[in-house]
Amino acid sequence: MNTKNTTILVLSLVAIAVVAGLLLWNQLPEQMASHWNINDEVDGYMSKFWGVFLMPFVTLGLFGLFLFIPNIDPHKANIEGFRETFNIFILFFVGFMLYIHALTLAWSLGYTNFKISSALLPAFGLLFIIIGWMLKKAKRNFFIGIRTPWTLSSDSVWDKTHQLGGNLFLLIGVLAFAGSFFGSSTALWLFFVPLMVSVLFLIIYSYVLYRNEIKA
Repeated sequence: MNTKNTTILVLSLVAIAVVAGLLLWNQLPEQMASHWNINDEVDGYMSKFWGVFLMPFVTLGLFGLFLFIPNIDPHKANIEGFRETFNIFILFFVGFMLYIHALTLAWSLGYTNFKISSALLPAFGLLFIIIGWMLKKAKRNFFIGIRTPWTLSSDSVWDKTHQLGGNLFLLIGVLAFAGSFFGSSTALWLFFVPLMVSVLFLIIYSYVLYRNEIKA
């Protein structure tokens, strides 16, 4: 998917989210749910204005950042090598953000007969599967991927770390899907713990690869 088509789709999705919020304005409460605790109970609120506009505005700002980053990266030619994959990630990321927005609107309208964690985990799973796929295609750059001092210093270390990292993130995505069928505490173990362990392992792995490379 090229950048022009990605931009059109993203702007269309954000516009739909904003219009939906405006159409529902009179039905929404003055204080909208903004945060849920581990027991799927609302423990944070925001004003209706921010409840309707914050997520679309944040999404739009992040999209602008995603467009800007490749232009200032010294390795922007490498980013162009996996730009179509990066664009697909952007589209899924925007969809993920606006899905959260839709859940917030639904909850504030009184549709509260669902667990927010069970609704979010499959979306997290899909997003991490896309991230894993992107990591396996990513080439060395300063902004996108597993950026340690050692991956940034060697194409070989970058490629090996991202192949393994891509597979781990794919697995985390599958675990997130599985977590949606269990309670919140189980989901925490199935998703966040493997994520933290994987990130730490990949940092160490990239260092070991680099050390072995310079010793060879």
